[in-house]
Amino acid sequence: MTDRNHLKRSFLETTPWREAIPSYLAGDASNRSYERLQLGATTAVLMDAPPKHGEDIRPFVKIAQHLVKHGFSAPRILAEDPDNGFLLLEDLGDTRFKEVIENDEAKELHLYTAATEVLIALRNTPLPAGLATYDAHHLTQMCDLAFTHYRTPIWGSDPALWQLFTETFQPLMEHITVAPKVLAQRDFHAENLIWLPERSGKANVGLLDFQDAFVGHAAYDLVSLLQDARRDVSPTLERQMITHYIAQTGIEAQSFETAYWRLGVQRNIRIMGVFARLSQQYNKPKYLQFIPRVWRYICRGLDQPALHPIADILRVALPEPTPETLEKLQP
Repeated sequence: MTDRNHLKRSFLETTPWREAIPSYLAGDASNRSYERLQLGATTAVLMDAPPKHGEDIRPFVKIAQHLVKHGFSAPRILAEDPDNGFLLLEDLGDTRFKEVIENDEAKELHLYTAATEVLIALRNTPLPAGLATYDAHHLTQMCDLAFTHYRTPIWGSDPALWQLFTETFQPLMEHITVAPKVLAQRDFHAENLIWLPERSGKANVGLLDFQDAFVGHAAYDLVSLLQDARRDVSPTLERQMITHYIAQTGIEAQSFETAYWRLGVQRNIRIMGVFARLSQQYNKPKYLQFIPRVWRYICRGLDQPALHPIADILRVALPEPTPETLEKLQP
């Protein structure tokens, strides 16, 4: 038995789940892994987040408890071992939005409306204490991954171009950081949302991946939902949900849409860099397949008037992800 398995067994021995039968669940882009535990007719999920690999379960616990307290369907915490990185969670099931819609496309509008309603509800939910607030400088610096891990292996480094980008892009982010703040979960998309039709209201959407949450603009998670790196969301559905959000909140439309499109470009630039890094540094080339979709979101955003000052710079700075380009990002 490896040290990690020994620690896992020791943790489970302190819980009622010591005799449960485990089965593997797919991991994610992080160093975390998951198992489903079966105990009679009841199940739970075990998260294994090794601290020596940079994982920390405490932010997840904090946000999960905050969301549950306010009536959202985050997994309830059943047991935890923060020192060794183990967490026992309520099992919200396998009915992820992605698979539900693949099985019945007619449900897409209903599910995306439900997810948007969750974001609307978060506007009226108190913020948890102690979360980071991302300012314009930080949001701009997050784009560095696209230059260092996407552009540089393909075209080489260009410090002057990065300087020009930051000087032009950071003022665009200033508009965003003065708006009212909400809890932004960061990875609010179809593979992290569970459909729970037996629950009502905002609780009918299960929330899974929020340990990297921050305090930010309300448009951030709407971008995560509607500019999904892993599945196509039609421009028609995107427009419907933006319109629904604005109508239900009464927020000033032009300011919100400016933030939406600017954050869309910011987020997708960063994701290109993240996926390139996952391939090159962590031997996960499967993430390269998503880069062309992310590129299309960026191009659509750059066509918006809100991105006019940065559009020509980015079109020159970042190479199109052709098959030949992506081949250079293989591990």
